[in-house]
Amino acid sequence: MYNFFMETIKIIYAENIDDSFFTMERLSDTVETSDVSGKVAAIITDVRAKKDSAIKRYSAKFDKISPETLEIPHFELEDAKEELKKQNPKLYDALCRSRDLSFAFALRQKDSFENFEMEIAPGLFTGQKIIPIERAGVYVPAGRFPLLSSVIMCIMPAKAAGCKEIILCTPPRENPKNSKAPYADKGILAAATICNADKVFACGGAQAIAAMAYGTESIPPCDVIVGPGNKFVAEAKRMVYGQCGIDMVAGPSEVFIIADDSANPSWVAADMLAQAEHDVDAQAVLATPSKELAKKVAEEIEKQLKLLPTEQTARESLLRHGKIIITKDFTQAGEIANRKAPEHLELALDNNKDRADLIEQVHNYGSLFIGHEAAEVLGDYAAGLNHTLPTSMAARYTGGLSVRHFLKTVTTLRTQDSSADGYLQSLNDAAVLGDTEGLSGHAQAARIRMITY
Repeated sequence: MYNFFMETIKIIYAENIDDSFFTMERLSDTVETSDVSGKVAAIITDVRAKKDSAIKRYSAKFDKISPETLEIPHFELEDAKEELKKQNPKLYDALCRSRDLSFAFALRQKDSFENFEMEIAPGLFTGQKIIPIERAGVYVPAGRFPLLSSVIMCIMPAKAAGCKEIILCTPPRENPKNSKAPYADKGILAAATICNADKVFACGGAQAIAAMAYGTESIPPCDVIVGPGNKFVAEAKRMVYGQCGIDMVAGPSEVFIIADDSANPSWVAADMLAQAEHDVDAQAVLATPSKELAKKVAEEIEKQLKLLPTEQTARESLLRHGKIIITKDFTQAGEIANRKAPEHLELALDNNKDRADLIEQVHNYGSLFIGHEAAEVLGDYAAGLNHTLPTSMAARYTGGLSVRHFLKTVTTLRTQDSSADGYLQSLNDAAVLGDTEGLSGHAQAARIRMITY
């Protein structure tokens, strides 16, 4: 099947792609889905019934910490921000710039939604209003590398939407001043304060999702819950959907790069490794008609891997899921990308006809990165775009987290002249349709308004 195999990544011809490449699942975890679902369902039921006490019990069990209260005091948030500003000004400034770009982009997105009213028929006026949700819930995990950027990506669109309150939940950490007081990762606390979160709670895992969905004595119920997390968090979001809205159920991260001979092999390899280091189920793919570029990128991957602190994870990811695909032309590469519907799609080509044609051809992706300099990592951190994007082929039907997740599009109906032809015709049509569907009450509600005319 494989045309040649480098030390870490497979190089194949497009006609040899297995159908499994286009499936949604590639999780290597050995825990059965039903096992995860059962555990999460039990946690949600427990939190709904016992609220704060259940959360504290799960904190003691999973995080080995059980603070007496859950909300982190405002002074702790401010202290974390000021400490970061003093001890790591470069990171502080980077977070602030990322915040500002994210907010500016989300505001412009909001401007693309408009309130309107139109006379759709004589005497009949229809319209729409764009209304922000009241309370947004944000979840940010705090593993070995806490996701500070996710704080920005989740909070700023909600701010731009105009939500009245934004709360954040993140796993508890030992408080250096008082072991019984609530605390969390200092970087996340600082980022939350930089983004002006209204309240922050030391609460992690599926129990945090349950708390934000149903509410507890301390944590208020939210209208929408967004943010990344492990398989238990993802399953909890899936289960509470309907009680509240969610952004999406995210899977392993992905990048798909279409490149030609103008691409810098070291840049392409670096972008693939940046994706592969997420976890062993991440997927990095290159599609190119150039055999020479394919070989050079594979060689660059081997060289750069040896220098990467996250080598073990990245190498395993590439061994399991990475691919370099040699296509007959760029049209075929675009067809494969559309079928794959990747989270991130890069077009590493010069500004030429091939690139222009690809921009028009591709339509299934979370975010599109155009040109050699438009590195996907910019979208991750500091270009205004949101890095919470659809994975596992979900880009076929949805885009990423944006201001729209915190906005409701509601409709209005108004009449102005009860004798207008358009109004009377709609009443007559409604009566006919009501009779046809056997809903005589519906028909009567229309005809009773027509009696005097």
